[in-house]
Amino acid sequence: MVRDYSAFLPGAVPARREPTVLERLGWGPAFASQIDAGELTETPPVRVVAVHRSGLQVAGDGINETSPPGPEATVGDWLLLDRARPRSSRVLERKSLIKRRAPGTSREVQLIAANIDTVFVVTSCNLDLNVARLERFVAVAFEAGIEPVIVLTKADLTDYTTHYIEEAQKVSNRVPVVALDARGKEPEKALADWCKPGRTVAFLGSSGVGKSTLTNALLGTRAIATQGIREDDAKGRHTTTTRELHVTPSGCLVLDTPGMRELQLTDAATGIADVFEDIEALAARCRFTDCQHETEPGCAVLSAMEDGSLDPARLARWRKLQAEDAFNSASLAERREKDRAFGRLVRSAMKAKSDRER
Repeated sequence: MVRDYSAFLPGAVPARREPTVLERLGWGPAFASQIDAGELTETPPVRVVAVHRSGLQVAGDGINETSPPGPEATVGDWLLLDRARPRSSRVLERKSLIKRRAPGTSREVQLIAANIDTVFVVTSCNLDLNVARLERFVAVAFEAGIEPVIVLTKADLTDYTTHYIEEAQKVSNRVPVVALDARGKEPEKALADWCKPGRTVAFLGSSGVGKSTLTNALLGTRAIATQGIREDDAKGRHTTTTRELHVTPSGCLVLDTPGMRELQLTDAATGIADVFEDIEALAARCRFTDCQHETEPGCAVLSAMEDGSLDPARLARWRKLQAEDAFNSASLAERREKDRAFGRLVRSAMKAKSDRER
């Protein structure tokens, strides 16, 4: 049967109707504008809803299957599925991409999720709350062009909720902070403004802070296993082991992710500047454009520290993230250049071999 994809093309203005299968998966004009009618029929659009070792789990109109590994895709990506040559399926241009430097000594980028509308950065109202870690997650979201929201769980287990909210608000005045009990109906109500039909949200944070509990609350089930934290040090235990999109009864798509012990920033200079826009604004007022904010005369940053309007610890975190991002970005650029040089060498060798065999 040939499916009619005309409603998914740019410029199509359908009458009031129920959302299509693709629209329920997050399809919209940003993706429709990249394709034409011929492509829609020959290579139907599908969304990557999970990534397994065996391949990509994709879903679309009448499609729910595993496609072999091949295209460089991550959960949330949209593909034009080439069934004859699935490894050649085209990844549509993303609205957003969350990435990090891969853990360990590898100089590679790890793709976390694509086409996310809102990132809920989750932490707990206990010892897990770490402003420096929150700044990292928020910087990643800002860099990707994603709206970040800080969610404080376990608010029902403390008498000092206001203190934790105030700590989280120190990250950025552009980021809303929501404190809640991750169980029951409260998350559905508290997060409703961001969990609209067709939108895709993601929960990011360390292990044991309540990401899976929040996902279950939005789904209205207990389908995802959960574990508590260790009470002695508030450290979490891994429960979620894969990234997978789930559709809530309201029509929102939610991504639960494994806890991240390490979030190394790379290519995130703009995101860091957005998180620390207060320091960036001060730096712009320094007497010298190349001011290092150490001993230079006329330094607005040092003046702000002296009068108490800038916390020295926040300045130190800004410097640390800037240095980390610069190092990782340079390392990855060097790796990419070496890979390109190796590719040129291989092609040259193959050409020379072909010339000798003629």
